Amino acid sequence: MRTSLSVRLLTLAAALLLFAPAARAAEVTANDTARFLAGMAPSAESALTPLTRDPAWQRHAKFFDQAFAQLEQRQIAKIRAWSDANLAAPKPTMFYMFSGPDFLYANAFYPKATTYVLSALEPPGSVADLTTLPRGGVAAALHNVERSMASILSFSFFITKQMKTDLHAGQVSGTLPILYVFLARSGMTIRDVKPVALDDSGALSVGVDAPARSTARGVRILFAGPDGVEKTLYYFSTDLSNSGVKASGFLKFCATLAPGNSLIKSASYLMHAGNFSTVRSFILANSATVIQDDSGIPLGYYSSKRWRFFPFGSYRGPIDKFPGRYQHSYADLFRRAQPIDFGIGYRWRTYETNLLLSVKLPDDGTAAEASAVPEEPAAPPPRPKPRRPRPPPPPPPFGFWYWR
Repeated sequence: MRTSLSVRLLTLAAALLLFAPAARAAEVTANDTARFLAGMAPSAESALTPLTRDPAWQRHAKFFDQAFAQLEQRQIAKIRAWSDANLAAPKPTMFYMFSGPDFLYANAFYPKATTYVLSALEPPGSVADLTTLPRGGVAAALHNVERSMASILSFSFFITKQMKTDLHAGQVSGTLPILYVFLARSGMTIRDVKPVALDDSGALSVGVDAPARSTARGVRILFAGPDGVEKTLYYFSTDLSNSGVKASGFLKFCATLAPGNSLIKSASYLMHAGNFSTVRSFILANSATVIQDDSGIPLGYYSSKRWRFFPFGSYRGPIDKFPGRYQHSYADLFRRAQPIDFGIGYRWRTYETNLLLSVKLPDDGTAAEASAVPEEPAAPPPRPKPRRPRPPPPPPPFGFWYWR
């Protein structure tokens, strides 16, 4: 009797030991999911590891290895070097309005930030347990992620229409999978991912207890870099127009993290119009520095007594898709611009890129310290400018050309 009982106990113990690794392997963490979507090997014990033997994932990994290596050499390493040389004491918080899921450039320009606040209209979406997708589902998801990121890998900005088409509602949708890819490819380790929402007072709810009528919903991602310092990324899907921010509480939440630094890139010239004056005023009031291209805040809204300007590159006016946004004072300022060795924004070629670093002066700063840039009216009338023949553009990287 005792012998039989002992045998059964030993058999049970052996079975538990046998199935314990399988149970641990069934756990799919956000960090492993991010690495898998980014074409990087997940942890050895992850249930995603067997899926890396699929030829579709191996092709995806090879594609992203090549794409991000080229992007690192062409832009990201140069942006980090520019940031080190020109940003002496960045604030812990950085604001990136009209960003989409562009953590890549947020981190490149402000790598020392510990809190990133990104915001745009695109929904946060979701990423399901990839091991539960039907046959062919993983390959389709990887393909859609590649297509949705094609423009930012090639030109430094998202084409919203393309991203909406490729990351439609489904098990891998919205901005979250792209945030995952950028975090993983930036060398970050994801520790926690939670849905978030704001009420109209700006109070933050984390997890399932979000306000039912919130107009600012998103995701909070806790992550760490190679140095182990824990950082926070917020992405909010919200309307940044005047009526939108009045109802959402988004800027009230941002004010609790201010002052910060701001990045504005490929922003469709929205803050040139009166309908986005509230977010424009918030950025100017709550930023110690603003890095932008000419699609950001018009120069006339900066007070030359409070800001000092450092132009880089060459100002050639807006692209043809945005007529009437030429800024004469911007052109005057860029006559003394310093050279730049990377491209950014709609004019993504290095030889025609413009980048403006605006640094807020301390309260005791004087007008003499600021750049002598004349302020211009809020809506200056467009003036014809001579057109110069353009050299034929080089073929875009990776064979993508979606924007017209």
